[in-house]
Formats: sequence, C-alpha cells, structure tokens
Amino acid sequence: MRVGTFVLAAQFPGQGQGEALHRAVRSAEVAEEAGLDSVWLAEHHFVPYGTCPSAVTLAALLLGRTRTLRVGTAVSVLPTAHPVALGEQAALLHVTSGGRFSLGVGRGGPWVDLEVFGSGIEAYEKGFPESLDLLLDWLREERVGGSGERFAFREVPVVPRPAEAIGGAGAEGPEVVVACTSPKTVRLAAERGLPMLLGMHVGDAEKAEMVGLWRRHAREAGRSVDEIYAAEHVSAGVAQIGDSGPEASETLLKAMPGWLKQGLDAHVTVDGRARSMRDPYAYTELLCSLHPVGTAQLCADRLAATAERTGITRFALLVEGSGDLAATEENVRRLGAEVLPQLG
Repeated sequence: MRVGTFVLAAQFPGQGQGEALHRAVRSAEVAEEAGLDSVWLAEHHFVPYGTCPSAVTLAALLLGRTRTLRVGTAVSVLPTAHPVALGEQAALLHVTSGGRFSLGVGRGGPWVDLEVFGSGIEAYEKGFPESLDLLLDWLREERVGGSGERFAFREVPVVPRPAEAIGGAGAEGPEVVVACTSPKTVRLAAERGLPMLLGMHVGDAEKAEMVGLWRRHAREAGRSVDEIYAAEHVSAGVAQIGDSGPEASETLLKAMPGWLKQGLDAHVTVDGRARSMRDPYAYTELLCSLHPVGTAQLCADRLAATAERTGITRFALLVEGSGDLAATEENVRRLGAEVLPQLG
C-alpha cells in the first residue's frame, strides 16, 4: 500500500496566500521525513480554495527539495494548458528527477479560467480527448505533429525525450493519471490504459463501481488482463489523526467549513451557468465519515477497508484540514509513525 498526501495550499479565513503556500511546501517536506510515498499537488486559479496556480511549478520546487518522494499533479488542468507545453514540462521534470514525477491531468470546471487563458468553453466541453492524446504522443514519440481541431502544427522533435533520463530511470516516460468524475472520462482513461485519480467527495462503493467500469472498458479496448489489474489507481481522501475519533473530527469541523465556504463561493463560471453548492459543514461531516479521520487504528482500518473494497492501494490524503502549520506537520508525522506501520 502506498500512502501520500494531497496538497491544495488551501487559504483558510484570516490567512494570507504566502502562509498557505508555506504550509504546502512544509507538509511535503515533512511527508518525506515521515516516510510517506508521495505528494499530489492541486491546481486552482483565482480562488482561495487553493492558492497554487501551477502544479508543475510547485512540483519542480519539491522535487528539488526532496530525494525519495514521488511528486505528482492532482491535477494539471488540460483545457487551460497547451498539451505540448505541459508535455515539455513533464518530460523535463521526469528526466531531471530520475523518474519521480507523475503527471495527473483533468478537465477542471467551467470556470472563468477558460476566458482568462483564451481557451473557451469548447476546450472544457469537447476538447479534452484531443488534448490528452496530443499530450500522450508528446511523452511517447520522438517527433510529433498536430492535426486536430484545436491543435494543428507541423511535425517537430520532442526535446527533452523522456527516454533520455540518465541511468534509464523511467525510460517509458512519466506516469500519466486521469482525474475521473464521470463514466465518459472513465472510458477515456480506460481505453488509453491510464490509471484514474478518484476524488475525495465519493466513498468506497462509488469508487469500486468506477474501477469496475474502467476494467470493463479496458477489456473492450483490447487491454491485457495483466495490464488491467496492474493499473495503479489513486484514491483521494482526507486524513486527520487524533487521540480519539471525536477529537479528530472536531479539528476538521472547526476549520474546514470556513475554508470550503470561502473557497467554493469564489468560483465564477465562464458562461453564467447555475452552480449547485454543498453545505460546507455537512460536506465536512461527510468527509469525516468516509475517510481516515480518527485514531491511528481507525485510520489504518479505513485505508485497509478501502483497498479491499475498491482494489485501490494508492492514496492521496488531504492533511492540511486543520488550517494550522504545526498541526498539519504533526498530522503528517503521525500518519507516518502510527498508521503506515499497521498497513505493511
């Protein structure tokens, strides 16, 4: 079982953006010290929900500050990025880190980001498959040209090529993971043999259904049985360790609703479409019930149960739910010292 952290660089009420980013960097450094497997970095624009606008940039910083930690994006938003530019950055991080970089990609949302970056609503609603395929070509081929509706250009050489990694580390290129929230995206990922990143807003039953759907589509696409069952999907969740269950839940219920309300309220749609908003307190209660929030024993049991029910053995756990730097560092250290040994 591989347990890592999920870092949003969340800006809690009363905090500055620099404070949020400092906590994000420190939590990743402590994750390596605590023996965790990885850190996954979120990307958001123009909102305090997450203050990191470039997950690949923050990944570069953390890869330089760590030696063993795998660093991934969760996710880089493809509709607001040029897939070749993102592919170049991913290849660069892969080669220079010795294969420690994972590229998570997703569609994002119908936010004003699409207007600001000039990509438009079409890139969000229809352009994701074209962008994903062009990105994969860039990471796998020696030369690439664009012939799609959105990206058309003459063939050019790929520099740097992932296969140029010194010592042959990860010569096949950086791992690519796709954030999946709909059956359509599950099918897209399965047909390409790409593992999924499944969100913290859904529980084990729904994640198990999505894994089953992915396997069915992968079989239909001609993927081998070995490849299908070797796919390392990632389950996002929340982790808060306390000396008792109520103590751990109370830590999150005091801090997360204010952050969620402030952060989610700040999202603006590009076309004025109506948005459905979760009740922040009820959503926090839901997260506490779904994920490893409680004593170290309960946290280990919940992670083991999720692995058994879903077949997923990689985790990206939000550890900054207290909003406090010292409490976040302690949470990460307890995750490494008290929970990991129970998982084997």
